[in-house]
Amino acid sequence: MTCLVALIHFESRYVKSVKAGSGFLLVNLLFLGSSLHLCSCQTYVLSDKDGLGRVFDGIGGLSGGGATSRLLVNYAEPYRSQILDFLFKPNFGASLHILKVEIGGDAQTTDGTEPSHMHYENDENYFRGYEWWLMKEAKKRNPNITLIGLPWAFPGWVGHGKNWPYDFPDITAAYVVNWILGAKQYHDLDIQYVGIWNERNFDIKYIKLLRYTLDKSGLERVRIIASDNLWEPITLSVLLDPELSSAVDVIGAHYPGTVTVKDAVKTQKKLWSSEDYSTFNDEVGGGCWARILNQNYVNGLMTATISWNLVASYYEELPFGRNGLMTAEEPWSGHYMVDSPIWITAHTTQFTQPGWSYLQTVGHLEQGGSYVALTDGRGNLTVVIETMTHDHSVCIRPPLLPFNVTSQNATFQLKGSFASIKELQVWRSQFNFKTQEPSFFEKLTPLKLVNGSFTLHLAEDEVYTLTTVTTGQKGSYPDPPPSAPFPKVYKDDFNVRNPPFSEAPDFADQTGVFEYYINMTDPGPHVFTLRQVLTQRPVTWATDADQAVSVIGDHQWRNLTVTCDVFMESVNTGGVFIAARVDKGGESVRSANGVFFWVFADGTYKVTNDLGVILYLMKWINVFHESFSCSSSLLQGQYASGLLNGYPLWKNAVVLTAKNGWAAIGTHSFELAQFDNFAVVAE
Repeated sequence: MTCLVALIHFESRYVKSVKAGSGFLLVNLLFLGSSLHLCSCQTYVLSDKDGLGRVFDGIGGLSGGGATSRLLVNYAEPYRSQILDFLFKPNFGASLHILKVEIGGDAQTTDGTEPSHMHYENDENYFRGYEWWLMKEAKKRNPNITLIGLPWAFPGWVGHGKNWPYDFPDITAAYVVNWILGAKQYHDLDIQYVGIWNERNFDIKYIKLLRYTLDKSGLERVRIIASDNLWEPITLSVLLDPELSSAVDVIGAHYPGTVTVKDAVKTQKKLWSSEDYSTFNDEVGGGCWARILNQNYVNGLMTATISWNLVASYYEELPFGRNGLMTAEEPWSGHYMVDSPIWITAHTTQFTQPGWSYLQTVGHLEQGGSYVALTDGRGNLTVVIETMTHDHSVCIRPPLLPFNVTSQNATFQLKGSFASIKELQVWRSQFNFKTQEPSFFEKLTPLKLVNGSFTLHLAEDEVYTLTTVTTGQKGSYPDPPPSAPFPKVYKDDFNVRNPPFSEAPDFADQTGVFEYYINMTDPGPHVFTLRQVLTQRPVTWATDADQAVSVIGDHQWRNLTVTCDVFMESVNTGGVFIAARVDKGGESVRSANGVFFWVFADGTYKVTNDLGVILYLMKWINVFHESFSCSSSLLQGQYASGLLNGYPLWKNAVVLTAKNGWAAIGTHSFELAQFDNFAVVAE
């Protein structure tokens, strides 16, 4: 059906209302000389008459890959619970259906390291890190949430000295299965899916062995996502190998650009965008999320989309700052931001559930944009429409080809079992890029249908949900405290007898793992310390450092004093450092600059302008003999000075690079070392 419409322009203008069907539509027809302009009003049929499409598996968020929720755990109440409610509480905010977490591997995996449950082959501890806590908090709010685990990296012992985890697939499979068993035994968490990922390739033998190990361990219910990276070559392998096909339940792709490949569809497996988004969470980021949530199914038949990351809860100057569905990066102030992707998510998640089915009648709008429709098979219907323009929906990856979206009128005709629906609830988001006054997830007056039909005027950059579900809600809390920088005076003696988490507050491990530790050999003031616990380089795809390092503070710090007690457990070869103005972390940590004050167990010290110990500012030998020493460095403008146990060792070293950055502690290699009485005073 086409609605001819509008304004006839000769020497005067008039508008005529014409009857169309049983309703009245305002139509405009414009004559200018000999040209004719038509405002199209396309009709889209929504029907289950010829069956349904694929089963919907949900919308989710990803914590990890790596350390993206690091600062969240340090928020005080009530703000931490409020953030969790916006993420997981049904009919409140994002109301996520899926939580995917990193199976910590002791290695840098984008923005930091997450501790493993098995640092060493004979070591098991299922209380390290914060992903256990996060999964339990999500489950507390939504008992039906789907839980997924994926290892991005592995402890060094898994690779037997190689930076590759699949040469000994039985060891790797047992390592992953132990994590799943530990989740149930110690936290009563049922992991439903486990992913298999590697930046370089996937290993068919390992996938089959993982399936065997899961089944042998009584975990037949746990499904495998492979390759949790690229469509190819896994899809062709699944088509050619029946045993592999029986082992794989979901084919997952990262950042698929809303499209799949023919072989993936031929497998008849579930197709997921198992990692997507990864975009700065301003309004353009919200537009990116709106477009791919719809078009991942319209273009690629993907029935789940998972955002990297869940919540931007890491120092913003690390790689991919603020690439989460919301932002919570200031536990010291309590400030957080409920960004636009939260409400864009709600357009789908609050009005559908995993187990619903897409209709076959989904697609693109005539003048740009897309629509999907889902049903629970019991009479409920949810329609989500987006009209995001190209420049207002660009994701970080892959490149977005040009397309056009213009304002349009769209008529939707309900048929099949939906023909008798009389009313739909309406929720709308308008980005309003021109006025910069966006309106997100606004509840409008319910829409009355006539003969199963309704018409919408769709402007550019809008999202609509029309649904029979009446439980939607835009949750809210009083505004959190205002944003504030990291405190200029900060101290931590690590004297926590029963720490709720293995990491000290606000420290962000970039290489190595720093954990609370009770030094039983020293009954004095150093009983409770922070200890770097790794002695072997982990298996990782990221460009991490040869040194262990944990950063803290304000990346804008320039002039500051850093003080810390340090203890080297390697009597002859140990080395530790404290640092200021550390300018890089995450995947770039290897090239970090700053002022690094190193002391070594052999009695020497060094001062370098870089973590890699290449750019020397000063060095000396045989200056001390204590294994537990107090190091202090003062950085003022271009000059740095250092003290050891209160005695000046060096002063007025000229700092070449890094005008600002974090404070840090660390070790010269993967070695055991302890830190205590850490303090920073910044100007």
